[in-house]
Amino acid sequence: MEKVERLISIIMILLKKDIVTTTEFAQLFNVSKRTILRDMETLSLSNIPIYAIHGMNGGYGIMDEYKVDKRLLSSSDLENILTALGGLEQILVSEEVEVTLRKIEAMVSPLSPKGPIQLSFYEWEGRSEVLQILRICQQSILKRRLVSFDYIDRNGSMTNRIVEPYQLHFSESSWYLKGFCLQRQRYRTFKLSRIDHLLMDDSTFNPRDDGLEQEHETGYQPQLVTIKALISPIIADHFIERHGRKSIEPYSADYFLATVHVPQNSIGFQFLASFGTNLEIVDPKAYVEDFRDYLNQMVEKYTR
Repeated sequence: MEKVERLISIIMILLKKDIVTTTEFAQLFNVSKRTILRDMETLSLSNIPIYAIHGMNGGYGIMDEYKVDKRLLSSSDLENILTALGGLEQILVSEEVEVTLRKIEAMVSPLSPKGPIQLSFYEWEGRSEVLQILRICQQSILKRRLVSFDYIDRNGSMTNRIVEPYQLHFSESSWYLKGFCLQRQRYRTFKLSRIDHLLMDDSTFNPRDDGLEQEHETGYQPQLVTIKALISPIIADHFIERHGRKSIEPYSADYFLATVHVPQNSIGFQFLASFGTNLEIVDPKAYVEDFRDYLNQMVEKYTR
């Protein structure tokens, strides 16, 4: 076992137990007592609050202030946090997330049954490619360093950007970077899968004191239109999950009537078209016409 791994393991054990002797540590890691003493010195120099108790029943412990107060969090609470972080780990695997998981695992009883909730996500191959971009963005946000990259918009046009990175945002199935674009002199949101040749600059920046403007700019939402559509029962669950049970009502033996809010643009059209013949928009007429034009453009690509 490498030294770093052994040091992390020592912390995990001390988070779980009150006092552990030098002999116990030495036997567990198959090293000498002198090695364990040096490990404890290293941890203390790293500001980990390790303390020693001398005597027959002595050993090493970690200050209670460094542990989660068990009066505030029960084992069930810790298991719930572990479940949530386990789901996050499937979306974003980082050293910070892994260390946090190990810390909480150390505080949960090993005899506890496996949690009743299991989270799973698509193992998309492209996610591993985005991971490196994610890590660079994380580092640049923490270090307040500018980033530069080529950005490809939805029309395929490429521009070079220099950005003050402020926040990473995960929405549905995609990661986004929110930051201040120096070229546009405005806050912008960049989809990570459209970023290429990302570099973290040596130049640092001071965060701008206009958080409200940042939230307004980066949280832009397209204008929504209320539409009514007849939907087959087999897709009713999709509308319940996205828009709530109140969004559908019985219409006939074969259809529900769905009332939902969607953009009147390609994003809204793509969402509705994904249901194929199981959906028919009936109102408003202007939306029906625009949606029909969108579908005709699709058909034309296969009738040439």
